[in-house]
Amino acid sequence: MKVTKWNKSLGVLALACAAAVGAHADIVLKASHQFPGGKGDVRDEMVQMIAREVAAANVGMEIKVFPGSSLVKPKEQWKAMLSGQIDMTSLPLDYASGYHPEFGATLMPGLVKNHAHAKRINDSEFMKDIKGIINKGGVTVLADAWLAGAFGGKDKCILEPKDADGLKIRSAGATFSQMWAGAGASIVSVPSSEVYSALQQGVAQGTDTSAGSFVSFRLYEQLKCLTAPGEDTLWFMYEPILISNKTMAKLNDAQKKALMAASRKAQDYFASESAKLDEKLISVYKQNNVKVVTMTSAQADEWRKIAAKTSYKEFAAKVPGGQQLLDKAMAVK
Repeated sequence: MKVTKWNKSLGVLALACAAAVGAHADIVLKASHQFPGGKGDVRDEMVQMIAREVAAANVGMEIKVFPGSSLVKPKEQWKAMLSGQIDMTSLPLDYASGYHPEFGATLMPGLVKNHAHAKRINDSEFMKDIKGIINKGGVTVLADAWLAGAFGGKDKCILEPKDADGLKIRSAGATFSQMWAGAGASIVSVPSSEVYSALQQGVAQGTDTSAGSFVSFRLYEQLKCLTAPGEDTLWFMYEPILISNKTMAKLNDAQKKALMAASRKAQDYFASESAKLDEKLISVYKQNNVKVVTMTSAQADEWRKIAAKTSYKEFAAKVPGGQQLLDKAMAVK
């Protein structure tokens, strides 16, 4: 009798252990991005939030986050998702333009003017087309994020095209590079995680990048002047949270539901923080004795005229359906 009770006890213990294992991660996803971890970068926080929410949902899924390019180099993350090296990423979508040149439209000078405009763009036919290309490419958007950006000068302010003439400029993507070149600048091609050293070593004399990167990469230590985003901003970039379609197919219904709920929460968090990033940018730079200026609408229009002759023209000529994509975006007022 005692033996029977002992066997039953062992059986109960085994079931309890099995339940504990079941509650543990049945599937572990790798999330990679280039942004600093644990330092308040909103893009890292979006990914970390998704990981925390999924863990709390207790659906047998864990997301391990690898920030700061610690697992995959910045511009190799799209390929890494497709190959299965990683499952998720926070990616400046233009970085994948080599695979899908249409993505260049998501970092087009002057196409998005401010945060309210970005929200309207996000609900447009233009973004439906972009997300369709993302999905056909083997990837799904989990959370949207449009970040405003700025210009920074190592030795002087960059407000008008003439200010860039002769400068070595680090640009975030091809479309801005074309505009800078149209203004007479020479282009330095490095990811945002390497801008600090490029400025420090004199490889670059100016840069454009997102408000978040200007702060999290401490570029204020290398710059004398910041052209901050305002109501008429030239620089906006789409930097969504993405997941491989192959990974999504491996998840059960409960895991998918938990992941999508977590992603909506991260997207809502970003929406509440996006404008604050600009405010934080201006505050941090002023605290570090960097001169802060903003463009007038007239100055922004000077840049747009150059962009129309360079970035827009080349995109329309070289990208299949490029002009239609631009038209759809520009139709959003």
